[in-house]
Amino acid sequence: MWSYAARRILLGVPVLFGLSILVFLLIHLAPGDPVTSQLGIHATAETAARLRNSLGLNAPLPVQYALWLNRVVRLDLGTSLYAHAPVTELIAQRFPTTLALTVASILLSLVIGVPLGVVSAIRRDEIIDNVGRLFSIIDVSIPVFWLGFLLILAFAIGIPAFPPGGSVSEYGPIALVLPSVALGASFAGVVVRFTRAAMLEVLGEDYIRTAQAKGLSTFAVNYRHALGNSLIPLVTVVGLQVGVLLSGAVLTETVFSLPGLGLLMVGAVAARDYPMILGTVLFVAVLVVLVNLAVDLLYGVLDPRVRYE
Repeated sequence: MWSYAARRILLGVPVLFGLSILVFLLIHLAPGDPVTSQLGIHATAETAARLRNSLGLNAPLPVQYALWLNRVVRLDLGTSLYAHAPVTELIAQRFPTTLALTVASILLSLVIGVPLGVVSAIRRDEIIDNVGRLFSIIDVSIPVFWLGFLLILAFAIGIPAFPPGGSVSEYGPIALVLPSVALGASFAGVVVRFTRAAMLEVLGEDYIRTAQAKGLSTFAVNYRHALGNSLIPLVTVVGLQVGVLLSGAVLTETVFSLPGLGLLMVGAVAARDYPMILGTVLFVAVLVVLVNLAVDLLYGVLDPRVRYE
C-alpha cells in the first residue's frame, strides 16, 4: 500500500507543476498588475518603475517563474506583495477557518443526504422517493451565494439568531453555522442522488436476495448489508467534492465575510498579489491531491477485495 501511495504522490507532482504554470500565465495575462493596484493610475512613471523593479516584475516571465519555483522547492511560497508577510504564514492563519467550514459542510450534507438517499432507494417510486429526488434537483440548482443571502435575510436580519458575518474569534463557533448550511446544503443534493443510485444497485444483487431468503430482518438487510456495500461510491463522491467545496468556500466566505482561504484568495486577486494567488492555489491543489489519495487508500478498508500493488 505504501508503494502505491508513493507512486500516486509522484504522479501528482506533474499535475501540480502544470497547474502552477497555467495559473502563473493566467494571472500575468489578466488586466492590471500589483504596481497599479498599490500606486493607482495617477502614479508617476518613475515611481511605478522603481516599485516594479523592487518587486522583480521587470524580469522575463520564465525567469520570474523559475525564481518562484526555486523558492517553492525549498517550501517557501514567497512574501505577499500586499500584506508584506510570508504567504505560508498567512495561509496557516486562514486555513483552520476554511477547514472547519469544509468539514462542517461535509458532515451536514452527509447527515441530510445519506438518510434521505437510503429511504428514497428503499421506498422507490413512492412519495418519499419523489420528495427526495425533487429536493436533490432543487438543492443542486440553488447557487451557494444566493442561498447564503437568503439565510442572512432569514436568520440574521429577520430572526437575529446568528451573526450575518464575521470571524470565529469575534462570534465563536456560531459564526460557522450559516456558512456551513449554505455550503453543505449545496452538496446534500449530490449525496442524495449518489446514495440512492448506489443503494438501488446493491439492493438488486443476489446476496441481498439471499439474505432476505434466510430470514434476516429488513433493517439488517438494508442497513448492515446494502448500506455498507454502498459506501464506496459515496466515499468517491465525497473525495471528489472536496475540491468543489473548497472552491465554493470562496463564494461562501465572501458572502459571510468569513476570514478563511477563500476570502484571502479573493483579496489577493483584487490586489494582483501574485505570490499569494500562486501560493493559495498550489496549497489547495496539494490538499485535493492528498484527499484523493486518502480516498483511494480508504477503499481497501471498506472493501477487503481491493488490493494495492
